[in-house]
Amino acid sequence: MIDVIDILKNTKRASYALCGYDEKQKSSMLLSIASALAEAENVEAILKGNAEDVISARANGKDDTFIDRLTLTPSRFENMIDGLKQIAGLPDPVGETVEQRTLANGLDIKRVRAPLGVVGIIYEARPNVTVDAAALCLKSGNGVILRGSKDALNTNRIIYSVMRKAIEKVGLDADAVGFIDDASREAAKEMLCHEEYVDVVIPRGGEGLKRFVLDNAKMPVIASAGGNCHIYVEKTADLRKAVDIIINAKCQRPSTCNALEHLLIDEAIAEQFLPEIYSALKVNNVTVLGDKKTRAIVQDIEPAADGDFLTEFLAYKLTVSVVCGVAEAVDIINANGTRHSEAVITEDESVKEYFTKYVDAAAVYVNASTRFTDGYEFGLGAEMGISTQKLHVRGPIALKELTSVKYVVTGEGQIRG
Repeated sequence: MIDVIDILKNTKRASYALCGYDEKQKSSMLLSIASALAEAENVEAILKGNAEDVISARANGKDDTFIDRLTLTPSRFENMIDGLKQIAGLPDPVGETVEQRTLANGLDIKRVRAPLGVVGIIYEARPNVTVDAAALCLKSGNGVILRGSKDALNTNRIIYSVMRKAIEKVGLDADAVGFIDDASREAAKEMLCHEEYVDVVIPRGGEGLKRFVLDNAKMPVIASAGGNCHIYVEKTADLRKAVDIIINAKCQRPSTCNALEHLLIDEAIAEQFLPEIYSALKVNNVTVLGDKKTRAIVQDIEPAADGDFLTEFLAYKLTVSVVCGVAEAVDIINANGTRHSEAVITEDESVKEYFTKYVDAAAVYVNASTRFTDGYEFGLGAEMGISTQKLHVRGPIALKELTSVKYVVTGEGQIRG
C-alpha cells in the first residue's frame, strides 16, 4: 500500500528547489528523459507494458475509441519524445517580466511569471500524458503529481521509472515528479484532500472524471468539457477545400476531443454540396445522421434524434444540419457546443469576422481543420489538456499557462506615510 501523503509531501518539498532551477537545469532533465525513453531496452519494456494494458482493456470490454487512446504506437512514441525535445528548447517562462512600472515615490514594481507550485493531474487511458505532463511542469518550474488510470497502469509505471532514473542521472531532485501507483478512487480522493501540498489539479478525461475531481478537490481545478465540435460550410465556401477539411476533421483521428462531430451547411449550397460530402463521408465509413432538411435532400442519411446534436461521438459518426446563414450557425454552435473548437469554411470576409467574433470557444478556425487544437501542433511542445474554462487559462494548457504571477517591488528605503 503506497503512502499518498508521503508522495505529496516529497513533491511539495522538491518543488521549492525546482522553482530555483535555471533554464539549463530544467532542460537537462527533459533531454535526459528523452534520451532514456529512446533507449532500445526502455522502448521495448514500455511497448510491452502497453500491449499488456491493451489486452486487459479489450478483455474488460473497452470500446475501440478507448483502445485507441490507450495504445502507444511506435509513431506516437516518437511524437512523445519529440515533444519532450521541443519543450526543452522552448523559452523558460519563469521570471519573465509581464509588466513593469515605477511609482511617483520611486518604487519599481514588476509582475513576473512564477510557478503554480505543485500540479496534480488525474488522467485516463493516454499514457503519453505521463511524459507530457511531467515535461511541461518541470520546464515551468512546477512539481507534478501523476495519477493515471488502472487501464494504463503497467505503461505508466514503466514510463515513470524511466523518467525518475533519468532525472537522478543529471543530479537533480527526482521527487519533483510524484507518481501515485494506485489507481483506486480512494487514492485519488486522498490526493484531492490535501491543498496544503497540491496547488492546482487538472482532470484529463471524460465527464465522469471531471465531475469526480470537481466534487472532491479542495484545491483549484482547471477543467475542460468534451469536444462537441462543429464546422459550418457557408455559401461562399470553396467546396473542394471544404471536403478535405471535413474529412480530416472527422476521420484523421475521430477519438480525439478536437474531432468534428456536427456539420452545418448553408441552405444556399445544400442541394449541391450535401450529396458530395455525404458520398465522401460514406467512403470513409462515417455514419451520417441528419435533420429533416438534410434528409429531404439526401434520403439515405439516417434520422438524427434531438440528443444526437449534443453528443460527442468520438467515433466515425456525425450529424448534419442545414442552416440559414451565419447567424443561425453561430446560435446553434453556442447553444450546443462545449466551447472547445469550432470552424467556418468561407470566402466572405464579413462572415469570417462575424463567426470569429461571436462564437464562444477556446479555438475558432477559419478554413482549417479543428484537429489542430493541440499543444504540439500549436508549437507549445505539448499540453496538459485543452481548457474550456475562462479562468485562468483557455485553450491548450502549456508552459505559460502553468504559471501565475507575483509582484517584485524594489525600493531604496521608501516607507509608507
